[in-house]
Amino acid sequence: MKEFLTKLLDGVSEKEVASSDKEILRNLLNLNAVSRHKDRYYLNNGFVCGKLDISANGTGFLAPYDKRFKQDIIIENKNLNASHYGDIVLAKLLPLKKKRQSAKVVMTLKLANETSVVYTKQIGSAILGVNVKTALSSALKASQKSLKMLPLGTLLKIGNLNNEIVEVIGNINDPLSDEKISLAVFNKNDEFSEECEAEALAWGDEVDPTMYPQRADLRDLPFCTIDPIDAKDFDDAIYFDDKKREIYVAIADVSEYVTPYSPIDAEAKTRGFSIYFPHKAVPMLPRNLSENICSLKPNTARLAFCFKITIDENDEVIKEELLEAIIISQRRFNYDEVDQILRGEREDETGWIKPLFALTSRLRKKRLKNAFDFRTQELRMSLDADGGLASTRFETDTDSHRLVEDCMLLANVAAAKRIGKGVFRNHGSPDLRKIQILLEDLGALGFDFVYESDIANLVRKIQAKADAVGNREEIDKLIIKSQKKAEYGAQNLGHFGLGFERYTHFTSPIRRYSDLTLHRLLKAKLRNDEKFFNYLLLNIEATCSNLSELEREADRVAFDFMDRKFARWAKERIGQQFNAYISENQNIAVARLDDEIKGARIFLGAYCVNLLQKVIVEITDANIATAEIFGKVVKKIDV
Repeated sequence: MKEFLTKLLDGVSEKEVASSDKEILRNLLNLNAVSRHKDRYYLNNGFVCGKLDISANGTGFLAPYDKRFKQDIIIENKNLNASHYGDIVLAKLLPLKKKRQSAKVVMTLKLANETSVVYTKQIGSAILGVNVKTALSSALKASQKSLKMLPLGTLLKIGNLNNEIVEVIGNINDPLSDEKISLAVFNKNDEFSEECEAEALAWGDEVDPTMYPQRADLRDLPFCTIDPIDAKDFDDAIYFDDKKREIYVAIADVSEYVTPYSPIDAEAKTRGFSIYFPHKAVPMLPRNLSENICSLKPNTARLAFCFKITIDENDEVIKEELLEAIIISQRRFNYDEVDQILRGEREDETGWIKPLFALTSRLRKKRLKNAFDFRTQELRMSLDADGGLASTRFETDTDSHRLVEDCMLLANVAAAKRIGKGVFRNHGSPDLRKIQILLEDLGALGFDFVYESDIANLVRKIQAKADAVGNREEIDKLIIKSQKKAEYGAQNLGHFGLGFERYTHFTSPIRRYSDLTLHRLLKAKLRNDEKFFNYLLLNIEATCSNLSELEREADRVAFDFMDRKFARWAKERIGQQFNAYISENQNIAVARLDDEIKGARIFLGAYCVNLLQKVIVEITDANIATAEIFGKVVKKIDV
């Protein structure tokens, strides 16, 4: 929808309007918000479309799709017209009375969610519902008598159109309710329909190789999987023939089991991505597919879509073959075990892991001449039996992670070369404004650099100085913040961060719908089925745009869950002091805990301090419903 509404600014012909957008166009015409001129439709002056944010005090802020607006448009509460946080709306601009443009909502074009999550709270003599996202209270479509029978803090899912109660999902005071809150707030679901489950179970548990005589039989090759120790789905396996210098990257052949427009496909497209919580995964596909028949389990025949990549003596790729295959993973490794092999602490049972690492290390060194190597840490959280926060740790990439990553990159690049239009993973170069902000932040830290048009070279200079000073990881965080977000697109635009002219996602069809779509396109190419290939490309631009949004949503669900666990932990420690550092200081200051518990955000309000300044903060309050922690700085720490 965003793509269609953006096109209206420059005009869109009737044949360019997707079937899914035709009803929106009719509504806009009925409201006189759109006019037709020379067979093209244009958004009329005075109207603006965009995505709505609502602050805790009820004021709306519209992020317009029209880039001529340099800041969000204010929509007072009385002008929200019953629209909700995250909705895509049509608004009419109001006469400019102040410096900031304001507007009123004319129509909600797309609900962000059909439902919201509220908890019951007594305000005066009435029981109202308080929205966990905005903290706004509202009357519920239920009698006060029935509401008073519920314990205060009861979590309810309510319809956004009528405030009717849809479901009781728990209690705000119960830590075990956090998962349901995070999923419901973003309209996500852990359960699959009976139709989807039945379709998944119909495939059984085993692959009969005799049913696939046309596939390349690679069962004799000693493939292995390398994953986290707690992984439940295995969507990639690798093997390296050292003598022939051939790298095999075998990916679970999900498209063999999930056909376009089937019930499972419709659900997978709606979900877009698997969601990962500290204690469980909410899969994109029913578990009998994601954790069973599609998963490349050890010592079990499985269907795979496999790249066989040949590297010459100069470490150049000279051949890339794509095979529909049958494989048997002969060993399941976790990352720690492979690291032990690479350090010489464990025997290389495969005979090829060490030679492969030597090759991928050289390939990586060559690639990083035109790309970036960010030293990032991923926050991991552990929970206790009651659903409370037990511990946190930062996980850093090791040699085993890099070995797998470099093999996957080879396959992703090889896949991108095979399509002219489809699903690409694009990453643009940073905006000048963000680079200037980065240079200002670095200047405050004593890193004096001047702008260079060669951004890649500038970044490498900054990283080199950070290495010399010894704060590379902290500086990398600032550099990443200045980068654009990678997105999916139907046309190839290259990947700035990885330094690739063409790039896509091929290697995770169990957990990413983008990869599943790409597999179908590649199979159509392999079979020279141009008709089916073009059929798959119908509305591909909208699909890619939607996938980019769903990816961000999946991340937000996971972060929301962790924030809720942090807020519960902080609620029990009001008045206590902890080590932290300043992670944001533009509009409001935000500190990140860096103590025994790490990573929690603490909002400090209007406090002026340099980025990355180490501080001691005191927790002053915590809101479990909105998942926020508040604090104050009691001391700066000089390093």
